[in-house]
Amino acid sequence: QRLKAAVHYTVGCLCQDVAENKEVQFSKQTIAALSEITFRQCGTEGYFLILCRHAKRSTVTTEDVKLLARRSNSLLKYITQKSDELTSSNMEQKEKKKKKSSAAKGGRTSGEQVTVTESEDSNMA
Repeated sequence: QRLKAAVHYTVGCLCQDVAENKEVQFSKQTIAALSEITFRQCGTEGYFLILCRHAKRSTVTTEDVKLLARRSNSLLKYITQKSDELTSSNMEQKEKKKKKSSAAKGGRTSGEQVTVTESEDSNMA
């Protein structure tokens, strides 16, 4: 019961934020309906997480979230888009780190030859 009240309060706060930003109004009945839907949906997701735990999995992957969101095409599309954006952003950051680390190792350009002695090689491991 306390959890349901907390969900209702949170949904109310979110609706208030949206109302201020988008200059719209939410009736009490609308907020109550959204709260009920949110509470029930959280129950579904919670059950899904319990199943993952039962399957001896400690990590929920992006694919798991997509599977959970498959009933809502717009939500699935949004999650897929954000996932792709994060993946490409992570790849860009990794490439930048590689370039920075190779530049920091002596400021060598790509055309220079690098000779690694045995002692340098063991430090890299």
